[in-house]
Amino acid sequence: MKFKSLLLLLLIICISCKTENKSTGIIEAKKPQQYITVLGTAQDGGFPHIGCQKECCSNYYNGTLSKKRIVSLGLVDQQNKQKWIFDATPDISTQLADLEQNHLKTSSIIDGVFLTHAHIGHYTGLMYFGREALGKKGTKVYAMPKMRSFLETNGPWSQLITLQNIEIQNLQNDATIVLNNRLKVTPFLVPHRDEFSETVGYKIEGSKKTALFIPDIDKWNTWKKSIIEEVKKVDYAFLDATFFNQNEVKRAMTEVPHPFIQETINLFKNESIATKNKVIFIHFNHTNPALQKDSKERKQIENLGFRFAFEGQNYEL
Repeated sequence: MKFKSLLLLLLIICISCKTENKSTGIIEAKKPQQYITVLGTAQDGGFPHIGCQKECCSNYYNGTLSKKRIVSLGLVDQQNKQKWIFDATPDISTQLADLEQNHLKTSSIIDGVFLTHAHIGHYTGLMYFGREALGKKGTKVYAMPKMRSFLETNGPWSQLITLQNIEIQNLQNDATIVLNNRLKVTPFLVPHRDEFSETVGYKIEGSKKTALFIPDIDKWNTWKKSIIEEVKKVDYAFLDATFFNQNEVKRAMTEVPHPFIQETINLFKNESIATKNKVIFIHFNHTNPALQKDSKERKQIENLGFRFAFEGQNYEL
């Protein structure tokens, strides 16, 4: 009898953790109260990529592969009815709609935008907050000092500030922003091609778990910190996976330095499966075979214990 009672209790718990999607009739796992959701995985140029006539992009146009939005994470707090987005990509319109339709609908389209740096895939979506599009006032944009100066002194971004479409919130290296009683965000500097601004990654802390978000960095060995040790400190690590290896594109890698996926794998080769499982690759160039979930390269890496971000994934905090 005790065994049957235990089974009944477990069944009740499982049912209580699932809800029915009324639009599809499908029973889905209930979302946690605070979580990260993946809103995009591609490098700044997206997928398909401008000017690409290779097989990878042809497979989008012939209907074999689907579009991939540019890298962004959403941060959702169901309990406090708040939501934030990391990076303002050219795909921000559908990414904000995703947050609203599939996660949390509030009177405010977004409670804040955290910028990593001034490369086109990471800030140009701010244009949609202007008078030609949303035209709403007071959207908070979190930016480092050089990033703030870049926005204030260059059009059309300066107009967003003049018209109060956006309100810049100051960030400092390693200085924590307390969003509410359950969520904290800390920016930290990473080496990258800083033509117009500095570049940061973020530590995102919830009441239960913590994540790293480093979509862009030059090479791991140019950073003053050990990526292995930083990964060990958190539960999830969304890491730069722009290129698979040296042979992927026919241009000088010194122009666009990033850690190759193969380099990252080699760094972690002697670490435990538990540590490798924290690594979640993100920010894929259109040529990167690991961008596509059914590629043999991706499956081989998954077999080693590493993971890959894809749109719609949720990670509890």
